[in-house]
Amino acid sequence: MTGKPATGECMSADAPKKLLFVVACALIDSDGRVLIAQRPEGKALAGLWEFPGGKLEPGESPEVSLIRELSEELGITVKEACLAPLTFASHAYESFHLLMPLYVCRRWEGTVSAREGQQLKWVAPRNLRDYPMPPADAPLIPFLIDLQ
Repeated sequence: MTGKPATGECMSADAPKKLLFVVACALIDSDGRVLIAQRPEGKALAGLWEFPGGKLEPGESPEVSLIRELSEELGITVKEACLAPLTFASHAYESFHLLMPLYVCRRWEGTVSAREGQQLKWVAPRNLRDYPMPPADAPLIPFLIDLQ
């Protein structure tokens, strides 16, 4: 065996794309519901529902970035020890490739509130498919269903 695909089915002719590294969180309340946020008008993929989070700033770890993003977007304080990595998404969009770890958080301080014009909903994991999501977010749903 040479280590090369026999028929080329695993090879891609696509040109390399910029790698975008973002981080997301499944906040889970005491009833087992997951928080999702609707992307506001004026943003890419406006109207779609997603897990809170965002882009890493230079020098940030995923956990530090997520703590910052949750504070900015939702007004809550999360401790790093309360973030548990669950899975990740890897998705090729037209102009970039997105890599997104998904963390689970069940404990935070403060009251969740929309601070960036987004709509928020607490949804049972089995109902998450009822909300249109970006292509990278949708494959994460089965992991949240299995977590219950």
